[in-house]
Amino acid sequence: MAGIVVVFDFDKTIIDRDSDNWVADELGFTDLFNQLLPTMPWNTLMDTMMKEMHAQGTTIDDIVEVLKRSPIHPRIVPAIKSAHALGCELRIVSDANMFFIETILEHLGVKECFSELNSNPSFVDEEGRLRIFPYHDFTKTSHGCNLCPPNMCKGVIIERIQACLEGKKKIIYLGDGSGDYCPSLRLGEGDYVMPRKNFPVWDLICRNPMLIKADIHEWSDGEDLERVLLDIINMVSVEHNSAQLFSVDCKLQTISTSNHALPHALPVPQ
Repeated sequence: MAGIVVVFDFDKTIIDRDSDNWVADELGFTDLFNQLLPTMPWNTLMDTMMKEMHAQGTTIDDIVEVLKRSPIHPRIVPAIKSAHALGCELRIVSDANMFFIETILEHLGVKECFSELNSNPSFVDEEGRLRIFPYHDFTKTSHGCNLCPPNMCKGVIIERIQACLEGKKKIIYLGDGSGDYCPSLRLGEGDYVMPRKNFPVWDLICRNPMLIKADIHEWSDGEDLERVLLDIINMVSVEHNSAQLFSVDCKLQTISTSNHALPHALPVPQ
């Protein structure tokens, strides 16, 4: 469906765990992670964790192998492929990092389904260490949103996507965390938000659903996500096709009317 843009969060939406926690736990750095967590912003913490892991002999290949084992519900990949096959434009907006996301998507065979990935930039330096940087450099300026972490306001990203959309495209936004609340508030009437039930974004929305202009459709697991997402896509497609048929019918009626000669006016008796 060419008129739909589907925007996914990544952690606990596409995969079933937080990718940062998953890597730290699987490589045996949970204690260090928990020790450093209260001392610095999350984004800075992950760059520091990569430094410590590298210093203790963890390689990029070790990290890649862990990422490939990331837990994911078996219906997520079919849901992504189905939405893409139906003509939807798929994007990711995530506070993870580009290396983690690209590695997992490539492993799952769905990276090419996405037209855009928005996340914290990352790269492997000449020493073989993964470096992770903030999407928004909060050391220089603030993004001005008090709902979001300093390194990324997903609402700002959604507004940029909205500004670039051609024609009347609808957005379907899927997420689970508190960082997904701000972009949910930026959606308009005719858009759809899919919060994961009993997760932070669901709790925030439930406090005052009237603040959300988009239609709200919750989901609980991958099977739910697939069903709800494809139902919405199908519903939007039916509405779009109906509108097109109505438009064509009106044009045909106009053409039909114009092809019939109008009766001559009768002379008015003098």
